[in-house]
Amino acid sequence: MNPSTALLTDHYELTMVQAALASGHADRRCVFETFARRLPDGRRYGVVAGTGRVLESLRDFRFGEAELAYLEEQQVVDARTLRWLADYRFSGEVWGYAEGEIYFPGSPLMVVEAGFAEGVLLETLVLSVLNHDSAVASAASRMTASAHGRPCIEMGSRRTHEQAAVAAARAAYVAGFDSTSNLEAGRRHGVPTAGTAAHSYTLLHGDEREAFANQLASLGGSTTLLVDTYDVRAAVELAVELAGPGLGGVRLDSGDLVSQAHEVREQLDSLGATGTRIVVTSDLDEYAIAALQAAPVDAYGVGTRVVTGSGHPAAGMVYKLVSREGADGRMEGVAKASTDKASVGGRKYALRRRGPDGSAQAEIIGIDEQPGDDGDDRTLLVPLVRGGEVVAPTDARTARAHHEAARAELPQRALRLSHGDPAIPTIYLDDWS
Repeated sequence: MNPSTALLTDHYELTMVQAALASGHADRRCVFETFARRLPDGRRYGVVAGTGRVLESLRDFRFGEAELAYLEEQQVVDARTLRWLADYRFSGEVWGYAEGEIYFPGSPLMVVEAGFAEGVLLETLVLSVLNHDSAVASAASRMTASAHGRPCIEMGSRRTHEQAAVAAARAAYVAGFDSTSNLEAGRRHGVPTAGTAAHSYTLLHGDEREAFANQLASLGGSTTLLVDTYDVRAAVELAVELAGPGLGGVRLDSGDLVSQAHEVREQLDSLGATGTRIVVTSDLDEYAIAALQAAPVDAYGVGTRVVTGSGHPAAGMVYKLVSREGADGRMEGVAKASTDKASVGGRKYALRRRGPDGSAQAEIIGIDEQPGDDGDDRTLLVPLVRGGEVVAPTDARTARAHHEAARAELPQRALRLSHGDPAIPTIYLDDWS
């Protein structure tokens, strides 16, 4: 059995359960929704990531003896609540956007239908996973779009928390990155892994010739040699001398990457190494990748900027109660009315309105009813959990394929890196005409 995820939550989730149990409202049917009020400044779309991790964590959301003993020792909740928690098993329904889906402001990304106590306990877990993974995937999607098919390698493990690094590698893969340097992400999530050598390996040896020769002897001629430890031109010449024209690749990690890539490509070709790839690293982001499109670069290694969301490390998602069971047994919409944090009451349904060419035109959201499909639209909410049982795929490869298809629907303006409004509007059903 996997470790419990039940304490990956906030103190007040449990005290709300205690108060609801005492007042008799714990089992009152409710609908909670996860959504983002806005996209990060300048972004034109977001990417849903982490859904599979939420669902896997839900399976392990159990209060075992150790968790209950801690709560009792710290007097977090009373004895009645401890007994209720001991029997906790989520038994409700969860709907959501498929992992890898594109989202916009107001999109109902995850809809939890359950009794109040069952549903409210999931708030922090859902938000901590989706906010992190969606931020990384949204940045990664902009990077892979800018790369125009050239491979991107995620290599940011040393720039974030060790467990966040694993999640970030998965999220980047969902959004189109080809591989990661993180071995745990490979083992846990099936993300392809890649890597060769750092500058320290070259510096270990007496000279570059010895370092390259030993790497080639161990890893073979298809390896990638790091050529900017000392003098790039001399290193490229040495690399081809030792490996022959079939050398797999060279990596550039500093300097003016655009001009260096042109110079190295010209040099490799003159030496007969026309098939040797050029891999560039060094603080890349979507803007640097776009600038390198005119250069003869074959692959990009991205670290800090992808694992930190390229300036937006959290997606700004919230988890709000939007509907509750009324005194007559029927569901009624509820909403927060704060000036800058207002929400829209009622259970939401969503579809992607598409034009005759299949291009996305608008995010249409119905309140307490499914918007009508005009013939070429796409329903966005899919079942994730039924009767407490996970019914949706949780693997990264399925999410990756979904993202590729969903991004392909976007109008071209969505892929622009200049600041702008969301690529398509979010329209509530009553506003559509």
